[in-house]
Amino acid sequence: MDYRIGARIRAEREVRGWSLTDLAARASVSRAMIHKVERGDSSPTANLLGKLSGAFGLSMSTLLARAEAAGGSLLRKDDQPIWTDPETGYLRRQVSPRSDLPVELVQISLPAGQEVPMPASAYTFIRQLIWVLKGDLVFVEGPLRHELHQGDCLQLGPPSDCIFRNEGDRDCVYAVTILRDA
Repeated sequence: MDYRIGARIRAEREVRGWSLTDLAARASVSRAMIHKVERGDSSPTANLLGKLSGAFGLSMSTLLARAEAAGGSLLRKDDQPIWTDPETGYLRRQVSPRSDLPVELVQISLPAGQEVPMPASAYTFIRQLIWVLKGDLVFVEGPLRHELHQGDCLQLGPPSDCIFRNEGDRDCVYAVTILRDA
């Protein structure tokens, strides 16, 4: 998976005619780190992917979907691509099949005591709903703090820096529905 993500990042960079230095400046990430990720030598964190996808004008979900999924109208559970953040253990499952529909469904498992910050640039051109399936999630959206419990659903506001935080003592599982703006 790391190789496919790295290849996708390189392809996105090259199609734009950007050098490693250009992407590093746009994403506020070191050139060396991007180079390691593109070669598949380093597993990118969720925060790093958020910064890179934002620099490309894509959501993190779109960037990962381009790296992961094959086409088709049925994506069975055993075939759903899974990516794990090496830093936090955050596990992301692409539930919806790759399609031309402007909507995606992703399942996240955030381990107890972990948090994942995301830059506002990762949410440009998309709208999202977060639905907590198990456990509790604290979602910090700019200056707002939302405490979500099992069954709660939150519509995110305009893009702002945010943090997904599990302050509990058990994993939190939530679904994210992503609607891409046309």
